[in-house]
Amino acid sequence: MSDNSASPYEDTVFRAVLTPHRSLGPKGFRTLMALACVVSILVSIPFFILGAWPVVGFFGLDLVLLYVAFRASYRSARACEEVVLTHLELLIRKVSHWGSGREWRFNPAWVRLHRETDEDFGLMRLAVVHGRGSLDVGGFLSPDERARFADAFARGLAEARRGPSFD
Repeated sequence: MSDNSASPYEDTVFRAVLTPHRSLGPKGFRTLMALACVVSILVSIPFFILGAWPVVGFFGLDLVLLYVAFRASYRSARACEEVVLTHLELLIRKVSHWGSGREWRFNPAWVRLHRETDEDFGLMRLAVVHGRGSLDVGGFLSPDERARFADAFARGLAEARRGPSFD
């Protein structure tokens, strides 16, 4: 796979952008909040009629807390990890949900993948080992997603170590 680089050694062999999964999209969030509002109103009406009007405020507070919790969850979904592999370099860039990022660069010939698996749960940890240190990759992925990523990444590392073909 070529990215029109000046040298075949700089061609991208493997590239992945990993992002946390969120099962509830924007439309689902709006639907959930609308249903929560309707239920909250319907349940609070009898309390208001019976004179226990402070209960209505607590139902409103529940809605506000639910909204804040989902907004925080969506903010954390802005985190990502980018893995770019060429024949000469492995670049791993991690961006936090606040937008701050860090980069690590390695020689692909001198790194290996370390996998920690649990027979019941699957691949629990994937790390790039370099010298005496290691860097976790794909920590927010599910074990199945992490295993698929690890397999593809391992194939990319093997290809990078073989070097470019000059066909």
